[in-house]
Amino acid sequence: MYSKTVQKLINLFSKFPGVGQKTASRFVFYLTGKQKQDLEELSKTISILKDSLKVCEFCFKLFEGEGQLCKICSDKTRNRNILCVIEKETDLVSIEENKFYKGLYFILGGTVSKLKKQDIEKLRIADLIKRIKEPEKFGIEKAKFSEIILATNPTLDGEATALFLERKLKDLRIKTTRLAKGLPAGGELEYADKETLKSSFEKRT
Repeated sequence: MYSKTVQKLINLFSKFPGVGQKTASRFVFYLTGKQKQDLEELSKTISILKDSLKVCEFCFKLFEGEGQLCKICSDKTRNRNILCVIEKETDLVSIEENKFYKGLYFILGGTVSKLKKQDIEKLRIADLIKRIKEPEKFGIEKAKFSEIILATNPTLDGEATALFLERKLKDLRIKTTRLAKGLPAGGELEYADKETLKSSFEKRT
C-alpha cells in the first residue's frame, strides 16, 4: 500500500516502545510535511546520539559532559546514604522533576518478567550489589548506604522484580524499603502526579 521508503520508516518507528503501526504511520507522514532542513537536523542529531552520550559509571544514567559520573552522582550535596533503584531512566527523570528525593539512584535496566532466566540475565543486579558494597570504586566517595529504596513500577513485572531484589539484597543486611501503595496498580512512575509520587516516597515501608 505504501511506498517502500514509507513502509520501511513505519516499520522502524513501530519498534519504539508503545508505538504501533498506526502511530508509526502518523510519525512518518508528519515528517513528510516538514522542510528538508528540519529533516536534516533530525537526521544529524540522531546520527551523533551515540557519539555524544556517555553512561554514568555509577548509576548508568546517560549524560553528556566531562568525567565518568552524571550530574546527580557527582553532586556532593546529595544524600549518599540512600540509594533508589529504578527500572529505567524515565523513572529517574520523573522523580527528579518533583525535587523531593535527594539521594542517589541506580538504573536496573528493566524488570524480571515471571522470573525468566533471560530477563534476569539482562538486569544489572550484579552491578547493583557491587556499587552498594564498594561505591568508592565507581566514583562515589564517602558513601555508606543505610537504605535501599526499591522503586519499581506497581505492575506485575515491577512487583516480581522488587521481590526478587529483596531476596538478592538480604545478605547485605541493609534496610530495603518499597514505595507506598498510593501509586495506581499497573501504572508507571513516569505518569504519576507529583503529590502521589511524593507521598509514595514519604510513606515507603
